[in-house]
Amino acid sequence: MGLIEKLFKGNSSSSCETEPNTNENNVLTIKILGSGCKNCVTLTENVKIALKEMKLEANVVKVTDLVEITGYGIMSTPAMVINEKVVSYGKVLKPKEVVKILEKV
Repeated sequence: MGLIEKLFKGNSSSSCETEPNTNENNVLTIKILGSGCKNCVTLTENVKIALKEMKLEANVVKVTDLVEITGYGIMSTPAMVINEKVVSYGKVLKPKEVVKILEKV
């Protein structure tokens, strides 16, 4: 299957994500989309800081597969996806900004 078919059929064989959107305890799934660069690492750390401040549990998943990333329709990383909804892209959010987003979820 070619790149175009994968994008439009939504099929992805990424090994980065094997977890459902939420588990049986309704734990959030937060995906950090990016190549693994410094900005992606910083965003991941800031998400974990925000979760700790809020005393929330979440599955934080790093997605580096380009086909899966483009499937979200974003063209700039890092990006943050909460339960399959893109909430931020092209910006390294600070922990306080992540908290504000999580409060709306």
